[in-house]
Amino acid sequence: MDLATPLQYVKGIGPARAQVLAAKGLETVLDLLYYAPFRYEDRTNLKRIDQLAPGEKAVVIARVSSSKMAGFRRRALGLFEVRFRDDSRATLEARWFHGERYSESLIPDRRVALFGKVELNRSTGTLLMVQPEVEILSDDEREDEMLHTGKIVAVYEAAGKISTRVFRKLMAHVLNEAPMPHDALPQSVRNRRQLPDLATAIRRVHAPEPGIDLRQLNEFRTPEQVRLIFDEFFWLECGLALKKTKARAATGISFPITERIREQIKAMLPFKPTGAQRRVMQEIADDMKQPHPMNRLLQGDVGSGKTIVAAQAAVIAIENGYQVAVLAPTEILAAQHYLYFKRLLEKLNYVVAPLTGSSTPREKQQIKRMIAGGMIHVVVGTHALIQEDVAFSNLGLAIVDEQHRFGVRQRLELMRKGEQPDVLVMTATPIPRTLAMTIYGDLDVSTIDELPPGRRPILTKHVQETAVEGVYSFVAQEIAKGRQAYVVYPVVDESETEAVKAAEKMFLHLSEKVFPQISVGLLHGKLPAEQKETAMRDFQNGRTKILVATTVIEVGVDVPNASVMVIEQAERFGLAQIHQLRGRVGRGPYQSYCVLVTGKLNDVARERIRTLVESADGFYIAEMDMKLRGPGEFFGTKQSGIPGLRLADLIRDSEVLETARAEARRLVEEKDSSELHSVVHYIQEHWQRKYGLVQVG
Repeated sequence: MDLATPLQYVKGIGPARAQVLAAKGLETVLDLLYYAPFRYEDRTNLKRIDQLAPGEKAVVIARVSSSKMAGFRRRALGLFEVRFRDDSRATLEARWFHGERYSESLIPDRRVALFGKVELNRSTGTLLMVQPEVEILSDDEREDEMLHTGKIVAVYEAAGKISTRVFRKLMAHVLNEAPMPHDALPQSVRNRRQLPDLATAIRRVHAPEPGIDLRQLNEFRTPEQVRLIFDEFFWLECGLALKKTKARAATGISFPITERIREQIKAMLPFKPTGAQRRVMQEIADDMKQPHPMNRLLQGDVGSGKTIVAAQAAVIAIENGYQVAVLAPTEILAAQHYLYFKRLLEKLNYVVAPLTGSSTPREKQQIKRMIAGGMIHVVVGTHALIQEDVAFSNLGLAIVDEQHRFGVRQRLELMRKGEQPDVLVMTATPIPRTLAMTIYGDLDVSTIDELPPGRRPILTKHVQETAVEGVYSFVAQEIAKGRQAYVVYPVVDESETEAVKAAEKMFLHLSEKVFPQISVGLLHGKLPAEQKETAMRDFQNGRTKILVATTVIEVGVDVPNASVMVIEQAERFGLAQIHQLRGRVGRGPYQSYCVLVTGKLNDVARERIRTLVESADGFYIAEMDMKLRGPGEFFGTKQSGIPGLRLADLIRDSEVLETARAEARRLVEEKDSSELHSVVHYIQEHWQRKYGLVQVG
């Protein structure tokens, strides 16, 4: 057995189990060694039943003597009751609510290990465990005592029918038979950070030493766990730092900033920029002057004015004889950007054109010919922009909006349309710093942290759905003042169908029953492009006063007259998404409101709603969102370029990430060290398969 051995050839696995493990990303012996437990249990308190005392937590090994399903009066709660006996001849009861899953495995004479809190059954006087953890044991007592009881044991996340118990057995076999991976972490880093060697770390993560602090283990803070967490971050940060260094060394376009460019920008600007906008524009202009490609992330809260900054960058590129591509994730956002760029840039006699999937074949062909011929200065589009048959005459600047909706590869595909064009990535989803360091570690970051003057804070209220009539009368009052309102429904389970039905039903209810005298519009992702545009235009022009929509209006819709955002079933949205939606109002001089309508709330949902009512700070909200939902779900797509970390956690381990990043940068800056050469070699050999985004050397 070696580290590259496919798992199907490992004793106890075989082809069927190997398929289940592959779905979890476990394909080789090396993958299995890095499959860390997610928690640990202290099973050292192993007792006979007659030694147990109420109130203690203990492990008992016993045999089933009888079992039955029970219920209360007419309600069958799936209560499963089992009696156990051991060599002491004493009896222990156990109960599981909704315990049907145990009815086939806990049969008479079955030998098991129970782990739980001991109570006294006052009605019978016998000892009792409620909802104990249970493991079915074999009759080989020696094996069970070695692996599953009498020690601190590792608990693994199950894979299909492969239980934590099976994983324990597989790990014991692999740790015994397989060689340990080569420790590629530079010795200088290990010494500086006092990290144990890799082989010891791997062994002790799966089989903790006797007497280890259980709390430290479950907080993932033992030296061995920290070593493996550090490794994951270190190699990722090295890859990103090398990628950034390589990009900076590449020959790119130098865009001189002339007096004419300054005059053109002044003529284009519809208002005086904020201090933050001016600072960020200076950072971008300085970058564009350099003779290597700009790779910059522009982040700012909703309504902070990122697009006007991007338009200024576009003027610099166009005046230097280059074309600009603006890539947006949705047709609606692409349409918004197209209209915005057109309004700003047409007065400077620049040609702006849209290219989206819904353009007719004839329109697409015509626009593609004009792009190739250099007749279009700015092309705004969706994924249609990165199709193979789209060729630019002279692409100098690529602007990617809401990057987290795209994969890293789409960004690269757009860049390949030109000769090392400058890249400006924009996001209105403020990204917690730890996450920005891992996803956008190869980009320089500019932040607009100031809203345009005259913007009033949006007042956010939480209302139970039983009191929604009061919300409707408030909407009517605002419309009587000349304002407009949105009513939004959530997209559920990545499919818009349910939300579309809810929105259509509510559109009929609001237009016919609640607001028969007020014009109500409908907008959702399943409408034909023409109807979407009409719905948006009617709302922007004030012909419709209430727009019933799904989250297609999350980004890019700009109606200064809209003062109320009603979000139905708000508990189904993520924090960052509600914050985005809330940013659709408050864009004019009027006091604006966001009303969160919810049903019953669990603790997490209540915490989300409370955060939104109390704070309008997008960065604080993003941090809270990531804490409540985890990084993967925070972005909602596997496309996002978030690395699949095995043991490391971006929230829990942010300090380890900072340390690893500092070490990676220090190493990459020592350009000629032998340690750097071996690190580059290691990344080329191993990390490419894992991340697919680190191209170095």
